[in-house]
Amino acid sequence: MANTQDFTKIMQDMMGAFPVDTTAVQDAFKSQARLGEQMSKVALQAADKSAEISSSWTKATIAKLADVSAVKDEPTEYSKSLTDFASASAEMAAENMAAFAEVAKKVQMETVELMLAAGKDMGEEATVAVKKATADVAKAAKSAGK
Repeated sequence: MANTQDFTKIMQDMMGAFPVDTTAVQDAFKSQARLGEQMSKVALQAADKSAEISSSWTKATIAKLADVSAVKDEPTEYSKSLTDFASASAEMAAENMAAFAEVAKKVQMETVELMLAAGKDMGEEATVAVKKATADVAKAAKSAGK
């Protein structure tokens, strides 16, 4: 009967000849964690600013509604009060939408900056890792060939 060859020893020898450096993976993980932290910071700041805008808009609207709901002496004052409220509401809407747009613009700019910086950092890390891996493999191949 033919004996089946055991490849376990061959695989162990081959894997031992090509050492793996895990520092590149650890550095990549740390870079990703830093990027995640920075992106979270941008998102949380935007959420905070948006909540602030919404809150001030709501308070201003409620204050204007108090004027509308007040008792008037003349019937024409009710119509003027509603017209003033509609005009003020439209003005507040335009101002607040512009404020939201500024928040979105800031988030977009900061995100692009973070992504460009992260891409540059990861490219540099990848270059270093590839050079080191190439050197390690060449060294292992030389020692295996002897």
